[in-house]
Amino acid sequence: MTSISIIGIGKMGGAIAGIASASGADVQVVARDVAKAEQLAAGSGAAVAALGEPLTGEIVVLAVPFAALDEVLESYGDQLAGKVVVDITNPVDFSTFDGLVVPSDSSAAAVIAERVPAARVVKAFNTTFAAALATGSMGQAPTTVLVAGDDQAAKDAVIGFVRAGGLSAEDTGSLKRARELEGIGFLQMTLAVTEKIGWSGGLALSK
Repeated sequence: MTSISIIGIGKMGGAIAGIASASGADVQVVARDVAKAEQLAAGSGAAVAALGEPLTGEIVVLAVPFAALDEVLESYGDQLAGKVVVDITNPVDFSTFDGLVVPSDSSAAAVIAERVPAARVVKAFNTTFAAALATGSMGQAPTTVLVAGDDQAAKDAVIGFVRAGGLSAEDTGSLKRARELEGIGFLQMTLAVTEKIGWSGGLALSK
């Protein structure tokens, strides 16, 4: 059985926890607010841990804002070695909302890979809003999770639990593609903020 630890209990963390539980995985929810985490996990069978307590998942989803990554990596850096680490962040410059805060030739995922070189970093979920993950659809199209990474087995593990959880997932290539995925995520956010699309919609794939 796949085991998945999800750090963060916001809307994205909750939606991903739902997908992970639906996939049949052994799920752990990790948060600073344990009482809120217990509410999120109620009825799903997920275990709950306080931030800083040991991770049980082979796959670790960092469902926190980019600005919170430093604290998470400081708490769990050594524990992430060898694990599949899923970065869902969009490193948006919220002071201007006019760009990303990472260098133009880099990405949030690359920053994590540099900080924790023994981790198997995968970029995923950042091009989908929480509502689209929870419902499994964007309008008339199914929700598709785009995945990037340098470790094929790590990508396959993420794609596998997403598909087992009832959504579509596609491999977009190496971790270098995280930069483009973060650009797509940022574009969707700007479209939603300016009410060009809803927070339950987004860019969908069709075949």
